Amino acid sequence: MTEKMTSEETLKELRNRTIVGLTEKIIVKSNSNKKELIARIDTGATKSSIDLSLASELKMGPVVDSRLIKSAHGVKLRPVVEAEVTLHGRTLRAKFTLADRNHMKYPVLIGQNILKNGFLIDPDRRADKPTLRKKEKD
Repeated sequence: MTEKMTSEETLKELRNRTIVGLTEKIIVKSNSNKKELIARIDTGATKSSIDLSLASELKMGPVVDSRLIKSAHGVKLRPVVEAEVTLHGRTLRAKFTLADRNHMKYPVLIGQNILKNGFLIDPDRRADKPTLRKKEKD
């Protein structure tokens, strides 16, 4: 059973989190190959995903597992590889499913398997668009 946290404990826990937006600049590294790009942050995705052509370019591998992934297009068995990802200055080793993301704007999708490592999402922030601030009323 979990104890209730005090307001002070909750604030302390929140201060230790890294705030990210809906899109973020990341660095993906596999072996000695790396690439900086903009990724989509998706709290609804259990696993992170990387485009097949990008994985090939970075010479990712070996395949360490395979996962059944549910999407709007049905259920597919996808190979899984490990890579290092740097998000807001924090570098983590994570698993990525391989998918054909050629038709999508972002070649990498960051899912819950990475976000649960102390990240909070601010939907007003995006790496690919200027932040819009609400005008204060006079």
